[in-house]
Amino acid sequence: MSFPEMTHCIQCGAPLVKRYLKDEGMIPYCPVCKAYRFPVFSTAISTIVMNEKRDHILLIRQYGRPGYILVAGYVNQGEDAEHTVCREVNEEMGLEVKKLKFNHSHYFKPTNTLMLNFTAIVKGAPNPNWEVDDWQWFTIEEARQAIRPHSLARDFLIGYLDGHYPF
Repeated sequence: MSFPEMTHCIQCGAPLVKRYLKDEGMIPYCPVCKAYRFPVFSTAISTIVMNEKRDHILLIRQYGRPGYILVAGYVNQGEDAEHTVCREVNEEMGLEVKKLKFNHSHYFKPTNTLMLNFTAIVKGAPNPNWEVDDWQWFTIEEARQAIRPHSLARDFLIGYLDGHYPF
């Protein structure tokens, strides 16, 4: 797997050089800080939100884009991914997460983001914030059809439902 090439130190801004590190290979190195600099990327969560009976999945539309997706958001610095799921589900949909399970991860190259997918069983009535254009509870089979085609959200949802992921 290749990552975007780091050219300058994230601490001091000095140009990086390639230096051999045992068991790692050629790694960017800062001669000023005297430290190896490993790839830096964002971390985000996506969430398969299910009702308490676990027979419906909540999908949303956001920011004027077509198609339904999963509730998602970036992990804040110092925040655990599990807390991010609870925060995002509550912020975007006004729902309380009662049970949470990690499903799968995938590095998404277009946005240089490590995506962490979870399933959240929720309680309450949806009360979306300004980020959500539309939302709907779908049966599991309806959700398969409604999720945006050719999207990471679809890959996570279908992977969760079928038990195997395309990545």
